[in-house]
Amino acid sequence: MGNMFKRLLLMAVMAVSMVACTEKDGPYPEKAEPQLEVTRNNISGAWRLESWKGAPLAEGSYIYIDFVRADRTYTMWQNIDSAPARKITGLYNIDIDEELGAVIRGNYDYGNGDWAHRYIVKSLTASEMIWVAKDDAEDVSVYVRCQIPEELLGSEE
Repeated sequence: MGNMFKRLLLMAVMAVSMVACTEKDGPYPEKAEPQLEVTRNNISGAWRLESWKGAPLAEGSYIYIDFVRADRTYTMWQNIDSAPARKITGLYNIDIDEELGAVIRGNYDYGNGDWAHRYIVKSLTASEMIWVAKDDAEDVSVYVRCQIPEELLGSEE
């Protein structure tokens, strides 16, 4: 009877530890994809804003951004705050903060100022990145890798 109790106890401990190992804590659960180092090389390319502040964008709304590694430039196409849609360009930079990790910031061309926030890059995989505004933890942006639609690229000035 003692061995049976020990076996049951061992199985219960194993079951609890398996559940504990598979649960993900915090608001940014680990993805199956490996995390990448936040570098200009790894964020280079086209991204689409999939959700903002925990909600998908309104139907028909979009933000696409294309980061160019070599010269730290970006081009953004968006229709969130203007009609018709507009193309925005500028420079970006990635700083490493000892406490926060990678922080991305940018400015707009033609003296239009800096981005509204600096963003902590909480997660970066080959297909998704998550930004949280440094000064507003509610401002969470989820970007996914994409192709920029041809009609936007065709509208190059």
